[in-house]
Amino acid sequence: MKPAMDKLIAGGIAALIAGLLLLGVFSLDRPVHAASATVNVPAPSGTADLQQPGVRRARVVFAGGCFWGVQGVFQHVKGVESAVSGYIGGSAADASYPRVSRGDTGHAEAVQVTYDPAQVSYAQLMQVFFSVVHDPTQLDRQGPDRGSQYRSAVYADDAPQRAATLAYIDQLQRSGVFRTALATRVDGGKRFYTAEAYHQNYLTLHPDALYIRINDLPKIEALKRQYPALYRDKPQLLATLSVR
Repeated sequence: MKPAMDKLIAGGIAALIAGLLLLGVFSLDRPVHAASATVNVPAPSGTADLQQPGVRRARVVFAGGCFWGVQGVFQHVKGVESAVSGYIGGSAADASYPRVSRGDTGHAEAVQVTYDPAQVSYAQLMQVFFSVVHDPTQLDRQGPDRGSQYRSAVYADDAPQRAATLAYIDQLQRSGVFRTALATRVDGGKRFYTAEAYHQNYLTLHPDALYIRINDLPKIEALKRQYPALYRDKPQLLATLSVR
């Protein structure tokens, strides 16, 4: 449970929170905050398209705040075969929600995206990530969530993906789309650990949770509005029986 919510529940409006919980519109896992506005970013230039002839399946890990929204957005992108919520950057011993939530494990909440390059390019995934999924100028925070576990980062084991990501960050910085410097880290060679089953498909399973309604559903609408050719109405959900 988040410290902000601990204080809220301990306050004088505990009865109101209890009522909201009974109605199923409030989540104690996350504090409530207004969603950040999305931006329009230019398409990656140069070699960022990363054409991969003959490659049927590629993978990358995106960290951009709470993994509920990150997973939810990519599940609505055509060509994404799976989007799995999990943890990356720390040890196996610390790869659990209670421990990662402490903010001192080195892990980030992240989503492993597996996609078909013939249907969606890495360049397109980067556009979605830097415009719809999160605010890349936020350092160790995203919306209402604070701590290094909510950092902006791209973890790509593939060297061309890493190079393309760095080039795109430089392009965005020079474009002036963002008023401040991007905080996105680029790394590779880190093990990804799948999150607990109750975190998978969270946006789809809990659309009425207040956190989701305020912070994440607007991202789905932004994806549909800004990238109609990439948007699919029916999300590619993860089979929760395959995760812990």
